[in-house]
Amino acid sequence: MEQIKSNILPRHIAIIMDGNGRWAKKKGLIRAAGHERGTKSVREAVEACAEIGIKHLTLFAFSTENWNRPKLEVQTLMKLLVSSLKKELKTLTENKIRLNVVGNVDTLPSKAKKELLEVIDKTKDNDRMTLSLALSYGSREEIRNMVKVISQKVEQKELKSEEITDDVINNHLYTFDLPDVDLLIRTSGEQRISNFLLWQIAYAELYFCEVLWPDFRKTHLIEAITNYQKRERRFGKTSEQLHK
Repeated sequence: MEQIKSNILPRHIAIIMDGNGRWAKKKGLIRAAGHERGTKSVREAVEACAEIGIKHLTLFAFSTENWNRPKLEVQTLMKLLVSSLKKELKTLTENKIRLNVVGNVDTLPSKAKKELLEVIDKTKDNDRMTLSLALSYGSREEIRNMVKVISQKVEQKELKSEEITDDVINNHLYTFDLPDVDLLIRTSGEQRISNFLLWQIAYAELYFCEVLWPDFRKTHLIEAITNYQKRERRFGKTSEQLHK
């Protein structure tokens, strides 16, 4: 913790939580055991981010492509989502963390959707940190839907094509009330974006670590943040311009 510089913290961290299945396989367990163990890593990452002072944390929990996984695994993940939400409501409240969701929640099972919306409502006034769960989320679908809605507004003369700015686009995305991602972390050694927040990570720093998600701990998060703080974010400018 002493290595972290509080004046240059990433405002928004996003994490692709990868490796639950491989962790379980290495242990000789079923995949569900990896997902169950992964919830402990979620809790540790959330509490650590709140302690460090991160204002926004987004976790890639379930993608649009994940619906194609074996039916039993999908059912297990949805049950785990419901039980985790019930279990963690007290922690979210005590730590003043607001729960948010990005994705097509209408595709979630009714019980999972109901529990999710209830926790979101009960934590809506918390202002220490926003925890966003990307559920039934796919960035291409998000962008495609945004294009359709904006196109309809142009056709109906609610909006002129020359009025389409980055802000207009942002306001039609699932993440309309979130800032751009500063630091994207992916666990398990894979170095892919996997259709996650493609618009929002335009200027994000990417950090890939070898550890499987169930083994991800506070120390790994600190390593990612300190690595981020050593980088020079130029946003198209030169080093000389920044140092002036």
